[in-house]
Amino acid sequence: MKKLRVGVVGVGHIGNNHARLYAEIPAAEFTAIYDVDLARANAISKKHRVPAAKSLAEFIDSVDAASVATPTNTHHEVARALLQRGKHVLVEKPITDNTSHATQLAELAAQHGVILQVGHVERFNPVLSALEARLTHPRFIEAHRLSPYPDRSTDIGVVLDLMIHDLEIILHLVRSPVESIDAVGVPVLSRGEDIANARLRFENGCIANVTSSRISPERMRKIRVFQEDAYLSLDYEKQSGEIYRRESGRITRDKVPIEREEPLKSQLASFIECASSGREPRVSGFQATAALELAVEITKRMTKHE
Repeated sequence: MKKLRVGVVGVGHIGNNHARLYAEIPAAEFTAIYDVDLARANAISKKHRVPAAKSLAEFIDSVDAASVATPTNTHHEVARALLQRGKHVLVEKPITDNTSHATQLAELAAQHGVILQVGHVERFNPVLSALEARLTHPRFIEAHRLSPYPDRSTDIGVVLDLMIHDLEIILHLVRSPVESIDAVGVPVLSRGEDIANARLRFENGCIANVTSSRISPERMRKIRVFQEDAYLSLDYEKQSGEIYRRESGRITRDKVPIEREEPLKSQLASFIECASSGREPRVSGFQATAALELAVEITKRMTKHE
């Protein structure tokens, strides 16, 4: 069977990691990269011994599937060009910077019969698999995602940059419409908010409290889920977790067994497998659009509070 030809558009911080892993994954042939910054493209080209295309059109001719890791405001234009030519696309999150463009991409992929996967990489973290295996009926979810100020993604606020990871996961876990939203956000070093908190109430009674900050001195990516029979505390960063249960009138605590792996590598391998087999991706364009719609609504509520 002929190997899938894969490539990366945009080889900055995130795209460079996609390039590194495509060079290692044997299931596909890494055939091209493209970046408007020619010096950066040439450096990555030499590093991974992969041709650097001189234009997006040349890049599209060289691949069957591609990662799009360009700035968010260019996702729609780049992904659309690839999908229209029948190429499978893995676009970094958020899928686009507005919901109508996101819906267009999801519909375009369906129209052309190609895979559109969105880079919600936490869905490939083994911590989440451990949580899903023990999940029954979540009643309260608390998520914290903190990081120092980045040198990328400052064109969008922290809700679209960081919180959207947790929003997508919470929608996936709760599987119920959102009934109400209360949100607050504060800009510190950016034009958009750098720290934000949202409290979501779902129609099935579950409540989620989500905090994200990109002005923290420490890194934290944690989720806590409370359900009738247990409380799960999981750390995405350390790939570790604990489960607390009530047994015979006392609380027991056990470590959750987690097999460590690199989530991005699992995500790219899954994308290649979906593109080769036609299997539905773990996070489709439509699922990512739902997360984006919620993120956009949260930012609107924060503006009203201001």
